[in-house]
Amino acid sequence: MRTVTVTASGVVEVIQVPDPTLPDAGSAIVQVEAAAICGSDLHFYEGDLPYFPVAVGHEAIGRVVEVGADVRRFAVGDRVLVSSVAGCGDCVGCQTRDPVACLAGAKVFGAGELGGAQSDLLAVPAADFQLLTIPEGISDDAALLLTDNLGTGWAAATRTDAKPGETVVVLGLGAVGQCAVRAALALDLDVLAFDPVPGRVAMAVGSGAKAIESDVVAEVMAATGGRGAAAVIDAVGHNNTIDTAFAAVRACGTVSVVGIHDLEPYPLGILMGVYRSLTLRMTTAPVHRSWDELIPLITQGRIDTEGIFTHTFALDDAAAAYAAVAERSPDCLKVKLVP
Repeated sequence: MRTVTVTASGVVEVIQVPDPTLPDAGSAIVQVEAAAICGSDLHFYEGDLPYFPVAVGHEAIGRVVEVGADVRRFAVGDRVLVSSVAGCGDCVGCQTRDPVACLAGAKVFGAGELGGAQSDLLAVPAADFQLLTIPEGISDDAALLLTDNLGTGWAAATRTDAKPGETVVVLGLGAVGQCAVRAALALDLDVLAFDPVPGRVAMAVGSGAKAIESDVVAEVMAATGGRGAAAVIDAVGHNNTIDTAFAAVRACGTVSVVGIHDLEPYPLGILMGVYRSLTLRMTTAPVHRSWDELIPLITQGRIDTEGIFTHTFALDDAAAAYAAVAERSPDCLKVKLVP
């Protein structure tokens, strides 16, 4: 089968590898019908996470083509979405439906331990836990977002603990940031949105957010009477955006980080945080748990999933797809790869 592999910084190849086999009786093989490039995949591509070679991708939907003898919830032919984060499915941590809490250790597809989802086929361990039949009324694009980005944006917004009507700032308006904007709006929060790419700001404004033009801290203070935002969602995870988040949040507020930082330590000003009674929350989405909350919001029209995917490439054109995403242009937000 083919699998998209980052072989060096800035280098993507589509290589042939043996077809996956069932790891155990609780596993399944999914024929990938569509995969997506996530902003976190760019950290491999751009060398922030210099692990080479790595078969990439953790967002996929497809059709089950093989199941182990112990799989009970799925059968060959079922159309499914695959959680980006995997757990064992049996421990007390997984019983919370948050694979990050797995006692055996959470694993992410396309990060070295499990196969990359940007492939023809994907072996899925603990299939009864990891897979979800694509519900009626959920488009393929929405299903792809439910594998990771929408759950991450939802977690970013809910973990701010902001109350309806309070001001929340979203820094970074890639796919996760756009999902965070839409999630925060669904929670009846007043959303201020910033990104250096104007087209991305325009998309957030089209969803109902208010634009921050250039000076984040000054504009947040002006909008809140000098108090600061109740919470700031950092969907970038760079040192400068984390600094901005701490500067823009009010005393007793929350900074909610879902952006992926590089491998260098961040110099956290603990004294400032203690004096201002700040809460810092850092989140990998509880993907499985988010499905029960998000699917009704999508089908009821309270969260719009349209427009986040802007481009589609064939799997064989993955190198061009990664280059397009890495440009961070106003018109290219999120890319779908179709085997």
